[in-house]
Amino acid sequence: MLRRIESWPDWKIALALTVILRVLYSGIAAALSFLLHPDPARIHTNALTENLPVGGTWHYALVGVWERFDTSWYLRIAGHGYDLPRAVIFYPLYPSAIRFLSVVLPPTVAALLVSTTAAFFFLWGLLRLGRTDLTDTGRLRMLLLVCVWPTSFVLFAGYAESLLLALIVWGVVFARDSRWWPATACAILAGVCRPSGVLVAIPLALLALRSRRWSSMIVLLTPMGLLGYWGWLRWTGRLSVVEAYRIYQGSMLAPPWASVHEALRIIVAEHESLLAIKLALIVLMALVSLRREVRIEDKLFAFAVIIQMLLYTGRPLLGAARYLLPVYPAFVVLGSYAARRWSAQRFAFYLAGFGFLNLVWFGKFLNWSLDF
Repeated sequence: MLRRIESWPDWKIALALTVILRVLYSGIAAALSFLLHPDPARIHTNALTENLPVGGTWHYALVGVWERFDTSWYLRIAGHGYDLPRAVIFYPLYPSAIRFLSVVLPPTVAALLVSTTAAFFFLWGLLRLGRTDLTDTGRLRMLLLVCVWPTSFVLFAGYAESLLLALIVWGVVFARDSRWWPATACAILAGVCRPSGVLVAIPLALLALRSRRWSSMIVLLTPMGLLGYWGWLRWTGRLSVVEAYRIYQGSMLAPPWASVHEALRIIVAEHESLLAIKLALIVLMALVSLRREVRIEDKLFAFAVIIQMLLYTGRPLLGAARYLLPVYPAFVVLGSYAARRWSAQRFAFYLAGFGFLNLVWFGKFLNWSLDF
């Protein structure tokens, strides 16, 4: 079966996986919506939980159950703009896409459609990235590892992750093909999607320098998305993103080793197993990205993503597993290793292990737990 799928066009593989995962996650969320009973006190720690959809209905099971954490903020921004100071933490591209589709769709449905469509383009782009380094088996195994990666369910939730990842991988794909204008457009948009989006400027800049073409210098504009958003915040008298994180999230800029030290302290003192798994995943991705076969531009990008996620104090490694999803070089290496070194049985074992963690964190997400 997998051998036959490997021969399919890239877009068809990506589309098939997108449909399967959309149906799978929606089915699991619908089933759990009748079983989970989140702590009301925990829910109301979020500032936008006064008018949550009511459980116990099929509409809630299929749509309302996805209104969790950041999704509520993106929906708020899509409907009301940046009317609350804390909202500046959430970058404007994703809520703008929701607002555009909300003309014809309910906002939550629009959010899920944007995420699902972007997930398709992300998976398709990953397959394109793997063409030069992986066999067909390696590319498919790489994609399956991404699909079961712990917290990869956020690609199909009302989060900006899938849109960010699609823009990053297609920016690199276009740059490797010397298509500098679309590469730059993807990078600029990534910068107004999430803070880590601007880091795609690193591989694009190195690829442009290597090309030695004047036309490639357009990539110097890639930071304009992020800088434009920050400039707009300043021009309109709003809080900066850094200040908003400090005031509302209790997070301040700090050296990356401070986050690691705090995580280790909690792991030892409080025996936090899921926090230990998050730290292990960070170490895994860092070590894999160091391998000799990884291009220098990809190494630098991977380490920039990892360092950026460690720059804030506060709740240590919050969201760390999902913040590792942009580290595409590590997934390419893992796909290659899985194809060369792992039997089908061993590969299935690792898929099951990652998939189990993914479902555990999915359950915590639906139950309003911050542990995911």
